[in-house]
Amino acid sequence: MIRIVKTGDRRIAKFNARPAFPEEAEKAAASALAEIKSRGDAAVMELVAKFEGFNAKSAKALRVDLAKVSEKGIDRKLVKAVKDAHARVLRFSKASLREAWSMKSPRGGSLGEFYSPMDRVGVYIPGGTAPLASTSVMTVTLAKAAGVKEIVACTPAGKTGEVNPVLLYALKLAGATEVYRVGGIQAIGMMAFGTKTCRKVQKIAGPGNAFVTAAKRQVYGYVAIDQVAGPSEIAVLTDGSVDVRWIAADLLSQAEHGSGWEKSLCVCTSEKLAEEIRAEVLRQTETLSRKALVQRVIDRDGILIVVAKSVAEGLEVVNQFAPEHFEIMTKDALKVMKGVRSAGAVFAGPWTPESAGDFVAGPSHVLPTGGAANMFNGLTPDDFRRRHSFVAFTRADLAETKATIESFAAVEGLDGHGRAATVRFE
Repeated sequence: MIRIVKTGDRRIAKFNARPAFPEEAEKAAASALAEIKSRGDAAVMELVAKFEGFNAKSAKALRVDLAKVSEKGIDRKLVKAVKDAHARVLRFSKASLREAWSMKSPRGGSLGEFYSPMDRVGVYIPGGTAPLASTSVMTVTLAKAAGVKEIVACTPAGKTGEVNPVLLYALKLAGATEVYRVGGIQAIGMMAFGTKTCRKVQKIAGPGNAFVTAAKRQVYGYVAIDQVAGPSEIAVLTDGSVDVRWIAADLLSQAEHGSGWEKSLCVCTSEKLAEEIRAEVLRQTETLSRKALVQRVIDRDGILIVVAKSVAEGLEVVNQFAPEHFEIMTKDALKVMKGVRSAGAVFAGPWTPESAGDFVAGPSHVLPTGGAANMFNGLTPDDFRRRHSFVAFTRADLAETKATIESFAAVEGLDGHGRAATVRFE
């Protein structure tokens, strides 16, 4: 059922509540990760066979031979699309990299920050309900732009062990140096702990289902992770100035992902508009090839329409939801955008459907979900770099700060700290 409610309705809070760590996923991740940490490749092969249906003859068979990957046999339109997306994402990624900077200290020294790329990272590319070739571009391209030398990619291949050729081509074009036909918890464990076949990485990025998310959370500390992410979600704020067909299509764009737990929130400014949007969502649902998957979302109350008194009130409803994707389909969308506090990515104006961000615009589509957008950011190239601060004092700088250093050392009982400054002037 698609419900229409007014601001303040208790069902909005219920809609906003979406647990990031289901108990079932947590238990499965803990068990599988313990096996991988203990038995390495053997455990990975067993788990791939059990959950993905692929019986590899050896651990080496899990690795894709990138030398054999090419655009040969792929529809030219698809090749062109991958190249277009890659070029746009690469351009945005390079432009977004933070620059090293420095400032003068009071007595002639300097201090600041500089960055270095990680040496080896891992990315997870979902491939269960749909082979997400776009995620190959939206993850690996960023790591490559950051200067990472070794980029490991893992993706499920199913019973045949054959990875979608477009996905593989996208991975190679973007700069992946190793690709493994391994999905789920087993992929996260392999990259986090390392095995004889696949050396451990320093960081794991990329979206995944509840089991992948639980595994990423549990390996945090062994490796860095980008964020915790779950089922896709979207919020659309509209004042009636945009065609309801467009609004409905955008709401459905995230509902078709396949888990059944996706969320689509629409906030509008009149009950009449709300009724029109609901009718149009139901009409368009009947035309989709993934109609059954969308219907699961509808049946679980995963699409909600809220009627607000104004755009400003509606914006606050969206900020409370903290969506992965937020479309502002109103007049003066860029002005309204200034009030956004919690959203993974914002799409402003009638000509910016969320799918433009999913596939081609430039920023990565790897974004926080489940309300995590109120504390996490989307993936950026800087997530694949290390930040280093530096201080280069002169003698005069140290002389000026010596008393402060000695005072803190004394109050904290760390006389060795104080001595490190004092001794230089004896």
